[in-house]
Amino acid sequence: MTRDDLPAAVVLLSGGLDSMVAAGLAREAGFAVHALTVDYNQRHRCEIDAATAIARALGAARHIVLPLDLRQFGGSALTSALAVPKGGVEPGIPVTYVPARNLIFLSLALAWAEAVGASDIVIGVNALDYSGYPDCRAEFISSFADTAGLATRQGVEGAGLTIHTPLQDWGKARIAAEADRLGLDPGMSWSCYDPTPQGLACGLCDSCRLRRKGFSEAGLVDPTRYAAEA
Repeated sequence: MTRDDLPAAVVLLSGGLDSMVAAGLAREAGFAVHALTVDYNQRHRCEIDAATAIARALGAARHIVLPLDLRQFGGSALTSALAVPKGGVEPGIPVTYVPARNLIFLSLALAWAEAVGASDIVIGVNALDYSGYPDCRAEFISSFADTAGLATRQGVEGAGLTIHTPLQDWGKARIAAEADRLGLDPGMSWSCYDPTPQGLACGLCDSCRLRRKGFSEAGLVDPTRYAAEA
Protein backbone atom coordinates (compact mmCIF):
# COMPACT_ATOMS: atom_id res chain seq x y z
CA MET A 1 0.00 0.00 0.00
CA THR A 2 1.39 3.39 -0.97
CA ARG A 3 0.99 6.60 1.01
CA ASP A 4 -1.64 7.74 -1.48
CA ASP A 5 -3.77 4.71 -0.57
CA LEU A 6 -3.83 5.50 3.14
CA PRO A 7 -6.68 7.39 4.81
CA ALA A 8 -5.75 11.01 5.49
CA ALA A 9 -5.59 12.54 8.93
CA VAL A 10 -4.93 16.20 9.63
CA VAL A 11 -2.49 16.40 12.53
CA LEU A 12 -1.91 19.63 14.44
CA LEU A 13 1.88 19.68 14.63
CA SER A 14 3.23 22.48 16.79
CA GLY A 15 6.75 21.10 16.94
CA GLY A 16 6.50 20.19 20.62
CA LEU A 17 7.02 16.76 22.14
CA ASP A 18 3.29 16.09 22.53
CA SER A 19 2.39 16.90 18.94
CA MET A 20 5.36 14.87 17.68
CA VAL A 21 4.19 11.78 19.56
CA ALA A 22 0.58 12.32 18.45
CA ALA A 23 1.75 12.53 14.83
CA GLY A 24 3.88 9.42 15.28
CA LEU A 25 0.89 7.52 16.65
CA ALA A 26 -1.22 8.67 13.70
CA ARG A 27 1.39 7.31 11.30
CA GLU A 28 1.58 4.06 13.26
CA ALA A 29 -2.22 3.76 13.08
CA GLY A 30 -2.02 3.77 9.30
CA PHE A 31 -2.90 7.35 8.45
CA ALA A 32 -1.26 9.53 5.83
CA VAL A 33 -0.22 12.48 7.98
CA HIS A 34 -1.27 15.90 6.74
CA ALA A 35 0.60 18.09 9.21
CA LEU A 36 -0.69 21.56 10.04
CA THR A 37 1.57 24.03 11.85
CA VAL A 38 0.20 27.47 12.67
CA ASP A 39 2.77 30.26 12.64
CA TYR A 40 0.94 32.59 14.98
CA ASN A 41 3.98 34.83 15.52
CA GLN A 42 4.62 33.11 18.82
CA ARG A 43 7.55 34.07 21.01
CA HIS A 44 9.02 30.55 20.74
CA ARG A 45 9.26 30.44 16.95
CA CYS A 46 11.90 27.70 17.23
CA GLU A 47 9.01 25.25 17.30
CA ILE A 48 8.13 25.99 13.67
CA ASP A 49 11.53 24.71 12.53
CA ALA A 50 11.03 21.74 14.85
CA ALA A 51 7.66 20.98 13.24
CA THR A 52 9.24 21.06 9.80
CA ALA A 53 11.92 18.57 10.88
CA ILE A 54 9.33 16.28 12.49
CA ALA A 55 7.03 16.34 9.46
CA ARG A 56 9.96 15.41 7.25
CA ALA A 57 11.09 12.61 9.57
CA LEU A 58 7.57 11.15 9.69
CA GLY A 59 7.20 11.26 5.93
CA ALA A 60 4.16 13.51 6.09
CA ALA A 61 2.04 13.51 2.94
CA ARG A 62 2.00 17.28 3.20
CA HIS A 63 3.06 19.91 5.73
CA ILE A 64 1.42 23.32 5.76
CA VAL A 65 2.84 26.16 7.85
CA LEU A 66 -0.06 28.58 8.00
CA PRO A 67 0.60 32.23 8.96
CA LEU A 68 -1.85 33.74 11.45
CA ASP A 69 -0.50 36.70 13.42
CA LEU A 70 -2.08 36.42 16.87
CA ARG A 71 0.24 39.15 18.13
CA GLN A 72 -2.34 41.48 16.67
CA PHE A 73 -4.60 40.34 19.52
CA GLY A 74 -2.00 39.78 22.25
CA GLY A 75 -3.40 38.69 25.58
CA SER A 76 -0.69 36.11 26.28
CA ALA A 77 2.98 36.02 27.21
CA LEU A 78 3.49 34.04 24.01
CA THR A 79 2.01 36.72 21.76
CA SER A 80 2.97 39.96 23.53
CA ALA A 81 5.71 41.60 25.59
CA LEU A 82 4.37 40.05 28.82
CA ALA A 83 7.07 38.14 30.70
CA VAL A 84 7.02 34.35 30.66
CA PRO A 85 6.83 33.14 34.30
CA LYS A 86 9.95 31.34 35.52
CA GLY A 87 9.09 30.60 39.15
CA GLY A 88 7.63 27.13 38.71
CA VAL A 89 4.37 25.50 37.69
CA GLU A 90 1.42 27.01 39.54
CA PRO A 91 -2.31 26.20 39.55
CA GLY A 92 -4.79 28.21 37.54
CA ILE A 93 -4.75 29.51 34.00
CA PRO A 94 -1.24 30.85 33.32
CA VAL A 95 -0.31 33.97 31.39
CA THR A 96 1.11 31.69 28.67
CA TYR A 97 -2.45 30.69 27.76
CA VAL A 98 -3.22 32.04 24.28
CA PRO A 99 -6.90 33.03 24.07
CA ALA A 100 -8.91 30.31 22.30
CA ARG A 101 -5.77 28.92 20.61
CA ASN A 102 -6.91 25.30 20.31
CA LEU A 103 -10.37 26.40 19.22
CA ILE A 104 -8.77 28.42 16.43
CA PHE A 105 -6.32 25.65 15.49
CA LEU A 106 -8.98 22.93 15.44
CA SER A 107 -11.17 25.12 13.24
CA LEU A 108 -8.33 25.47 10.76
CA ALA A 109 -7.62 21.74 10.91
CA LEU A 110 -11.31 21.07 10.32
CA ALA A 111 -11.32 23.28 7.22
CA TRP A 112 -8.31 21.46 5.77
CA ALA A 113 -9.77 18.06 6.66
CA GLU A 114 -12.92 18.88 4.70
CA ALA A 115 -10.91 20.16 1.77
CA VAL A 116 -8.87 16.94 1.48
CA GLY A 117 -11.74 14.60 2.38
CA ALA A 118 -10.23 13.53 5.70
CA SER A 119 -12.49 12.15 8.43
CA ASP A 120 -9.85 12.32 11.16
CA ILE A 121 -8.09 15.12 13.07
CA VAL A 122 -5.34 14.47 15.60
CA ILE A 123 -4.33 16.85 18.39
CA GLY A 124 -1.81 16.21 21.16
CA VAL A 125 -3.59 17.68 24.18
CA ASN A 126 -2.82 15.85 27.42
CA ALA A 127 -3.64 15.57 31.09
CA LEU A 128 -0.88 17.89 32.31
CA ASP A 129 -2.61 20.80 30.56
CA TYR A 130 -6.02 20.21 32.18
CA SER A 131 -5.68 22.64 35.08
CA GLY A 132 -3.97 25.37 33.12
CA TYR A 133 -5.45 25.47 29.65
CA PRO A 134 -9.23 25.25 29.30
CA ASP A 135 -9.00 24.37 25.60
CA CYS A 136 -7.11 21.16 26.40
CA ARG A 137 -9.91 19.55 28.39
CA ALA A 138 -11.80 16.49 27.14
CA GLU A 139 -15.07 18.40 27.54
CA PHE A 140 -13.91 21.03 25.07
CA ILE A 141 -12.76 18.45 22.51
CA SER A 142 -16.09 16.65 22.74
CA SER A 143 -17.99 19.89 22.34
CA PHE A 144 -15.90 20.89 19.31
CA ALA A 145 -16.56 17.52 17.68
CA ASP A 146 -20.29 18.13 18.07
CA THR A 147 -19.94 21.59 16.55
CA ALA A 148 -17.91 20.19 13.65
CA GLY A 149 -20.75 17.86 12.82
CA LEU A 150 -23.11 20.83 12.56
CA ALA A 151 -20.77 23.24 10.79
CA THR A 152 -19.47 21.16 7.88
CA ARG A 153 -20.82 19.65 4.72
CA GLN A 154 -19.44 16.24 5.57
CA GLY A 155 -21.08 16.42 8.97
CA VAL A 156 -24.46 17.38 7.54
CA GLU A 157 -24.19 14.70 4.87
CA GLY A 158 -23.39 12.06 7.49
CA ALA A 159 -19.75 11.40 6.61
CA GLY A 160 -18.70 12.09 10.18
CA LEU A 161 -15.48 13.36 11.70
CA THR A 162 -13.38 11.94 14.54
CA ILE A 163 -11.05 14.06 16.68
CA HIS A 164 -8.32 11.87 18.12
CA THR A 165 -6.63 12.88 21.39
CA PRO A 166 -4.31 9.90 21.96
CA LEU A 167 -2.40 11.62 24.78
CA GLN A 168 -5.45 12.94 26.62
CA ASP A 169 -4.86 10.99 29.85
CA TRP A 170 -1.08 10.80 29.67
CA GLY A 171 1.56 12.58 31.72
CA LYS A 172 4.86 13.79 30.29
CA ALA A 173 6.77 10.69 31.44
CA ARG A 174 4.54 8.40 29.41
CA ILE A 175 4.72 10.76 26.43
CA ALA A 176 8.53 10.76 26.59
CA ALA A 177 8.52 6.96 26.82
CA GLU A 178 6.19 6.72 23.85
CA ALA A 179 8.49 8.89 21.75
CA ASP A 180 11.25 6.43 22.59
CA ARG A 181 9.06 3.43 21.68
CA LEU A 182 8.12 5.01 18.36
CA GLY A 183 11.79 5.60 17.57
CA LEU A 184 11.32 9.36 17.39
CA ASP A 185 14.24 11.63 18.21
CA PRO A 186 13.05 13.95 21.02
CA GLY A 187 15.81 16.34 20.04
CA MET A 188 13.73 17.27 17.00
CA SER A 189 10.98 18.70 19.23
CA TRP A 190 10.90 22.06 20.97
CA SER A 191 9.10 22.84 24.23
CA CYS A 192 10.53 26.06 25.71
CA TYR A 193 8.29 29.15 25.76
CA ASP A 194 11.15 31.63 26.09
CA PRO A 195 14.30 30.57 24.20
CA THR A 196 17.49 32.54 24.71
CA PRO A 197 19.09 34.60 21.91
CA GLN A 198 21.64 31.79 21.64
CA GLY A 199 18.92 29.28 20.83
CA LEU A 200 18.90 27.49 24.16
CA ALA A 201 15.79 26.45 26.06
CA CYS A 202 15.42 28.69 29.11
CA GLY A 203 15.04 25.75 31.51
CA LEU A 204 12.76 27.65 33.88
CA CYS A 205 9.41 28.18 32.15
CA ASP A 206 6.53 25.80 32.87
CA SER A 207 7.04 23.93 29.63
CA CYS A 208 10.75 23.34 30.25
CA ARG A 209 10.09 22.17 33.81
CA LEU A 210 7.37 19.73 32.74
CA ARG A 211 9.50 18.36 29.92
CA ARG A 212 12.56 17.78 32.08
CA LYS A 213 10.49 16.19 34.83
CA GLY A 214 8.84 13.87 32.32
CA PHE A 215 12.11 12.62 30.86
CA SER A 216 13.56 12.17 34.34
CA GLU A 217 10.57 10.14 35.54
CA ALA A 218 10.72 8.02 32.38
CA GLY A 219 14.42 7.33 32.97
CA LEU A 220 15.32 8.81 29.60
CA VAL A 221 17.86 11.42 28.51
CA ASP A 222 16.41 14.74 27.42
CA PRO A 223 18.69 16.02 24.65
CA THR A 224 17.47 19.61 25.01
CA ARG A 225 20.17 22.18 25.78
CA TYR A 226 19.00 24.32 28.70
CA ALA A 227 20.35 27.71 29.70
CA ALA A 228 19.52 27.20 33.38
CA GLU A 229 18.79 24.40 35.83
CA ALA A 230 15.43 24.56 37.59
